[in-house]
Amino acid sequence: MNPLLEKFNTPFETAPFDKIKNEHFLPAVQEAIQEAKSEIESIKATTSPNFSSVIEALDNSGKKLGIISSIFFNLNAAETNDEIQKLAREISPLLTAHGNDILLDKELFDLVDTVYQQKGSLDLNEEQETLLDKTYKSFVRNGANLSEEDKAKLREIDKELSQKGLAFGENVLAETNKYELVVEDEAKLAGLPDSIKEAAAQTAIEKGKEGKWIFTLAFPSYVPFMTYADNRELREEIFKAYNTKSCKGDELDNQEIIKEILVLKNQRANLLGYKSYADFVLEERMAKSAPEVSSFLKDLLEKAKPKAQEELEELTKFAQSIDGPETLQKWDFGYYSEKLKKAKFEVDDELTKPYFELENTIQGVFLTAGKLYGLQFIKNEDIPVYHPEVTAYEVKDTSGKHVAVFYADFFPRAGKRNGAWMTVYQGQFKEGNVDHRPHISIVCNFTKPTVSTPSLLTFNEVTTLFHEFGHALHGMLANGTYESLSGTSVYWDFVELPSQIFENWCYEKECLDLFAKHYQTGEKIPEELIERIKKAANFHQGYQTLRQVSFGLLDMAYYSTNPAEVQSLFDFEKAAMRPTELLPAVEGTLMSTSFSHIFQGGYAAGYYSYKWAEVLDADAFEMFLENGIFDPVTAKAFKDHVLSSGGKVHPSILYKRFRGREPKPEALLKRAGLI
Repeated sequence: MNPLLEKFNTPFETAPFDKIKNEHFLPAVQEAIQEAKSEIESIKATTSPNFSSVIEALDNSGKKLGIISSIFFNLNAAETNDEIQKLAREISPLLTAHGNDILLDKELFDLVDTVYQQKGSLDLNEEQETLLDKTYKSFVRNGANLSEEDKAKLREIDKELSQKGLAFGENVLAETNKYELVVEDEAKLAGLPDSIKEAAAQTAIEKGKEGKWIFTLAFPSYVPFMTYADNRELREEIFKAYNTKSCKGDELDNQEIIKEILVLKNQRANLLGYKSYADFVLEERMAKSAPEVSSFLKDLLEKAKPKAQEELEELTKFAQSIDGPETLQKWDFGYYSEKLKKAKFEVDDELTKPYFELENTIQGVFLTAGKLYGLQFIKNEDIPVYHPEVTAYEVKDTSGKHVAVFYADFFPRAGKRNGAWMTVYQGQFKEGNVDHRPHISIVCNFTKPTVSTPSLLTFNEVTTLFHEFGHALHGMLANGTYESLSGTSVYWDFVELPSQIFENWCYEKECLDLFAKHYQTGEKIPEELIERIKKAANFHQGYQTLRQVSFGLLDMAYYSTNPAEVQSLFDFEKAAMRPTELLPAVEGTLMSTSFSHIFQGGYAAGYYSYKWAEVLDADAFEMFLENGIFDPVTAKAFKDHVLSSGGKVHPSILYKRFRGREPKPEALLKRAGLI
């Protein structure tokens, strides 16, 4: 019996992780594809094509396949192994082929087109109109109007792309897991806080090297080392290891894979009538074209660069005043930056971490969501989880009504990729009178507890938790009829608004007082420390903005350039990022080969959206500041028009319904100290 193909007899029909084995996935996917094909054949058999029999029926098809593939690919990101990676290489092409079978089916498209041509006389509500437009465009933008010969080419391109993306991610994960900085002499750890040293000693024990200290390329190990280690040579070594991932010319090298991805995506765009992959992507974004994105990034660059140069000059002088080098290198920036921040604002991570014990901070996130949106989170140990470190919660509203299932997974593991993300196991949709509620997860890589200390978060990790939880709220509070328009199914440059706006609460005393207390004494975070955190929030904002702009420029360069011009990735990356470079280039480093957002994730020609959404979030949060950060009227407006509306209508319409006007960029520039 295959538990993936049975009705899930678990609380809220959650994934039966306790019963699923790796060998269940492939047959389950194969059977679910056949079931989805039967559903498509039923739609094609309709004799009177209308909105319900074609468009709604299409949106409701393939539900089982969607759930099975979500479970599988979420595990491949958060708890993978060699067997799952091998399965991914088999399953991914099957799903790609199935998707193309639907979108390249002429009979099916003719039915969609028939309904679309009747659009003006159908008396649809705005959500139905959006679904009709989106369905029609998804066929056209994926080759429905191509010749049979070109459809075959498109299928082959998509099949290859699915494999290249998987290979890229596997190489980055293997490189991350492979590297160890083993330290035998404790004197070389000068500057590192005791908690970081203890974590490194614990890592050494886990790896069978007791009595030593091991640092890895996982964020909770790498970032503190770069921030606090006095030993400049070791900072240089681990920096170079981090920034040469998958570019060493060995079996884990991603350079040729990137070139192949660029060629394939460009061929796909050309086949569909677009000049570049960026043109194809941006047609369905708030920023409608490559020139508009370039103008947006250029404007930020012009405002941020002078500020960043001032910051670097100040930092260089400061470093020299404490016996630092004449010229700062990239492995020096974080180290001296932290020292200067402490000198200027009397605040650093070691001072703030005791107030941000992970369990308390999780409760703080829950309490903040409760005060804003009336949610409560109840731990439910009957819900199966995929790893003992994962916690499952039932989410209810103030009346006790079930809202969602929420999973939280916080610590690094060998089977988990770096970074932090939100994901969906089951989406929200309505079927008659039944509202199918979503199953949402956030996955992070925070500092693990040690023998003597609980997991204490840096302030950056606190904002990361709030960020991912903002995405989770977008998923949990979804209230749409159609799954493809529900929750986070919105324009890519709008999807970061709910996550980025939620970070703002981390800086407000009224919010911090809910949870920020010393893990040993229980003392609330002092008000003057909160003030120092707020003052330090703009510290090196010019440099940080420049860094984000550099990633956006690199992304746009890759996807708006003819791939034939991308000969050396080292040269191409250097040229694309040159306008933003302030520190000396480091020979042999290449961030592109581990830039998973744009070569494995969904941010290709879309990395700019982080800064784009910052304009929206700063402007939107000003309304909360004006009315009160927990003002129920403002919170309800944001919930109704942004969090619950998903992609029912164009995001600019939703934003104006919330804010009463178009967004203004001044709020972001002011918040970042750039004006």
